[in-house]
Amino acid sequence: MRILCIGDSNTYGYDPRSYLGDRYPAEIRWTDRLENCEVINCGVNGLTVPREHARYIGLVRMNDPDLVIVMLGTNDFFRGLSSEQIADRMEKFIKSVCSTGKTVMLISPPILEYGEWVMDDELVEESEDLGELYRVLAERNHCLFADAGKWNIEMTYDGVHFSPEGHAAFAQKLNELLLQI
Repeated sequence: MRILCIGDSNTYGYDPRSYLGDRYPAEIRWTDRLENCEVINCGVNGLTVPREHARYIGLVRMNDPDLVIVMLGTNDFFRGLSSEQIADRMEKFIKSVCSTGKTVMLISPPILEYGEWVMDDELVEESEDLGELYRVLAERNHCLFADAGKWNIEMTYDGVHFSPEGHAAFAQKLNELLLQI
């Protein structure tokens, strides 16, 4: 299966121990641990739900994947958006990705945890609400859906980025879902 992954630093594989944007090695990143898959990793550090969709439509058309995975929204919280505002943006983005005719899986990111980057109760509470909002919009737009907020993904000290164990757990859960497709 050929999979195109659109996401932020957790899709990119950002190693938060690095201040220069380095990645975890391939054997740690969840995108490189998907079984029997060719993965095109389009993860970008700091990416929010895009307002301009043409670039991503072009990536989908150029790479011709069997499945497009979208996991975004975390960075939008740090830009002051509520879970409802993020879901509204995501719905517009998902509609444009679905217009390519490809199968799309929307993944709600893991819930933020208290840490060096997350010290505000409101951030944690808003991130808890995103999964249900994404589930509803995925259903409305005939997309596959997964809620990584229910997967108990281990985060690093910052409360945002996956630990190496978090990448392994994420890959395991996603591999289980891909077997069902």
